[in-house]
Amino acid sequence: MSHFTTMTTQLTDPDALRAALADVGYGEVELHDSPQPLYGYQGDVRSDRAHVIVRRAHIGRASNDLGFLHQEDGHYRAVISEYDRRKHDDSWLARLTARHAYHLTTDTLAAQGFTLTEETTERDGTVRMVLRRFQ
Repeated sequence: MSHFTTMTTQLTDPDALRAALADVGYGEVELHDSPQPLYGYQGDVRSDRAHVIVRRAHIGRASNDLGFLHQEDGHYRAVISEYDRRKHDDSWLARLTARHAYHLTTDTLAAQGFTLTEETTERDGTVRMVLRRFQ
C-alpha cells in the first residue's frame, strides 16, 4: 500500500483547477466545500482528504484517488500517492499549473470585457492570445 505525499502548488481557483484537470484528461472532477476522504487502489478509505478530487476509477486500474487540499493561504496542496507520482510528476504538475493560469487569465479578461479573437500554441507550450475589447 503506497502512502499519499503532498506537494505545494500555485493553484488557487477551484473552477480553474477543474478546467485544467479536464485539459490534462480528467473530465470527472469533484469539488467539495469541506475536505473529503481519498481512497486507495483497493477502495480502502485513507486518512488523507481533499477539496478537489479525481477518483481512482478515472485515473487507472491500479491508481489511488488524486486530490487537492485547499490551504489557509489560498493555494491548493496536491495529494498524490507514491505509486501515482510516476504519472503525476513535476512535469505533469507544471502542465496542470499552466492550464490553471490559462483559465484564470481567460476568465479574468472575459469579466473585464475582452474577447479572445485568436489563440496559438507554440512548440514550447507558450500560448499566445489576441484579445479585443469593444467599448
